[in-house]
Amino acid sequence: MGTPTISAEALGSVPRCQTCGSERVVKDAWACFNPASGLWEIEAVFDTARCHPCDSPTTLVWARAEEPPNQRVRELNDVFRTKGQGNGTILITQAVRANGEAFIQEVATAVRNFDAFSEDNDPWGEHDFGALEVCGQKVFFKIDCYDPTCSQGSENPANAALTHRVLTIMLASEY
Repeated sequence: MGTPTISAEALGSVPRCQTCGSERVVKDAWACFNPASGLWEIEAVFDTARCHPCDSPTTLVWARAEEPPNQRVRELNDVFRTKGQGNGTILITQAVRANGEAFIQEVATAVRNFDAFSEDNDPWGEHDFGALEVCGQKVFFKIDCYDPTCSQGSENPANAALTHRVLTIMLASEY
């Protein structure tokens, strides 16, 4: 059996019980432990679905999720950027470093405290880019999500175990 795929209608949606509308539904599946990620990975999903509140078999109905699907990515990006927590690396370019330690500290504080995200500068709502001014210089920061080996993009940036975040801080003139 191959890796299960997510249907187009399921992306950004959640399964709900056809009878009561609850999202507390389960499906039978086979899972295999992946020692590289330390996670269980689903190998096969079967047709049977069951609703916990109804305590009976059900048919799943897919409905738009209440929260945007990128909320977890935004949370992980914010925690990494503001607290330095999570699996990741912070890169400060040579041009930023050339301005001295005091400037680096000012920039780090400004990036940590940045909260001026808008539809214009953050269209996906992931808090992965910011433009700010520090000591009269325009500074950009960008968070990119890679797989744990940093050899390709993360297959799921919302999963901290499968993602290595790279926060790059640069002068706008370097872009």
